[in-house]
Amino acid sequence: MIDFSIIVDHWDMYMQGFGNTVKASLLALLGSLLLGIVIAVFRIAPVRLLNWLGAAYVEFIRNIPLILVVFVFFFGLPALGVRLDSFTAGTLGLTVYTAAFIAEVIRAGILAVPKGQMEAARSSGLTYLQAMRYVILPQAIKIVIPPLGNQFINLVKNSSVLGVIAGLDLMYFGDLISSETFVTFDVYIFVAVFYLVLTVPLSLGVGFLERRLARSR
Repeated sequence: MIDFSIIVDHWDMYMQGFGNTVKASLLALLGSLLLGIVIAVFRIAPVRLLNWLGAAYVEFIRNIPLILVVFVFFFGLPALGVRLDSFTAGTLGLTVYTAAFIAEVIRAGILAVPKGQMEAARSSGLTYLQAMRYVILPQAIKIVIPPLGNQFINLVKNSSVLGVIAGLDLMYFGDLISSETFVTFDVYIFVAVFYLVLTVPLSLGVGFLERRLARSR
């Protein structure tokens, strides 16, 4: 039987970790979406240097473990004189890592928009960036909402990496509670429940948006 006294006795610690996980996830979600859009535009921009920079970023980041990206911010930057607290370093690492995957999703959406849309926007007097911002990107994001939602769910789960560098997230406090109570299974079951509280509604919301968009087509 699961010992519910663990969550009762350590409710404050669980809630602190839950709050920090939500905060890190929201900050990384916003940051990775913005950075991902920029990288996606780089990858299809009519400038060879930007294409190269975008492709290099995506291929490099996607092919190394998330924990290494986090370590660069937490252990690497101090060597350059820049010191970040564990929460900030973990959130930045999560942002940079997730942005590479979101960039590919957004790029696929942009390529799915008919080329005539860009030509029509440019012929109406819009610059390339204006056409991308007001015409292409809104359509592209609408197309890729399902895979984009999956990346956001993965981001929430990947936020557990903060626990490795004492980032004050759910996993960190789960480890702390486990070390105090000498209980492992029950402690992490409750940690899993808190993650489900975040990911299940997000998954249902993505499914709802997907069905609604499908009906509007």
